[in-house]
Amino acid sequence: MPTDSPSSSSLLTPLAAIDAFCRQILTAAGADHATAEAATRGMIHGSRHGIDSHGVRLLAHYVKGLVEGRLNPSPKLALATAFGAVASLDADNAHGALATYTAMTHATRLAGEFGIGSVAIRNSSHFGPAGAYAIDAAEHGFIGFAFCNSDSFVRLHDGAMRFHGTNPIACAVPVRGQNPWLFDMATSAVPYNRVQLYRSLGRELPAGVASDERGYDTRDPEVADMLAPLGGEFGFKGAGLAGICEILSAVLTGMKLSFDIAPMPGPDFSTPRGLGAFVIALKPGAFVDIDTFDAAMTRYLDTLRSSPAREGFNVMAPGDREWKVAVHREKEGIELDPATVESFRALGSTYGVNSPV
Repeated sequence: MPTDSPSSSSLLTPLAAIDAFCRQILTAAGADHATAEAATRGMIHGSRHGIDSHGVRLLAHYVKGLVEGRLNPSPKLALATAFGAVASLDADNAHGALATYTAMTHATRLAGEFGIGSVAIRNSSHFGPAGAYAIDAAEHGFIGFAFCNSDSFVRLHDGAMRFHGTNPIACAVPVRGQNPWLFDMATSAVPYNRVQLYRSLGRELPAGVASDERGYDTRDPEVADMLAPLGGEFGFKGAGLAGICEILSAVLTGMKLSFDIAPMPGPDFSTPRGLGAFVIALKPGAFVDIDTFDAAMTRYLDTLRSSPAREGFNVMAPGDREWKVAVHREKEGIELDPATVESFRALGSTYGVNSPV
């Protein structure tokens, strides 16, 4: 996945300054400490790793949800059901990052006891980058999976209406002495937020990723009315993967199906959206000797990265690009797109917080 870097010549801004600004703004907008911490953590994950469509450009959107009533600024999260290695978490209309980090913490606790833990999330909201929660598990020594459905914006294969959401799937695996193996994908050809980002940058969309209102391909982000499923001519594969997310996140949680969820962009920001999500944690040592697991992961990745590549290209493992971007951005900072810069300045003015840009 290419980094969605802005093309302007604006100055780079340190991630630490952006992180502090996001926390201050969310707190000033009424969020409790846990919400401000989790929402910022999720957004910074996106921006740090080059997933700008799900990074700090979402700050103004989350503030609007907090102020107008879509999000509960001080939720009381609680387990609704619990049985052995499975549980359901009622998020009380919390920000999706708080709900999902909380669920993954419980899933890893269950996996530590049973070898596997799974938590279905109810009454949540937009959770940002799915990989943030899978990595949270991997950084504690577990294999992590995260799934979520979202409001309809993706046509079916050969379809001509919005049916599934972008319905992301993420998986992260711990690797001894290295960054985790990380796979984070939308089941659409691109995420919806990338269309919004390309609009703000004035960039043309790649071919075959978005459709007009009749279901025909378009590269104009201003004309794009729906997304294509992953897979191009074989888009039934992406549509099927989206269905897996739909079943785990909505059917299994009792929450809304994608075509019943209120649109993320509004206009209604006063009503909670009732999203579901699903996380799984696996303890590698419960299945195989941990030294055997670590050795096999290391050999797998060493062989993958050293495998022959086409001329002019190099082979990377899932997550390699993201970790490379993270190292660069931690050192150099990040260049925000013009729309995000404008929104930061407006938020800073509204809440009396100095904008870092």
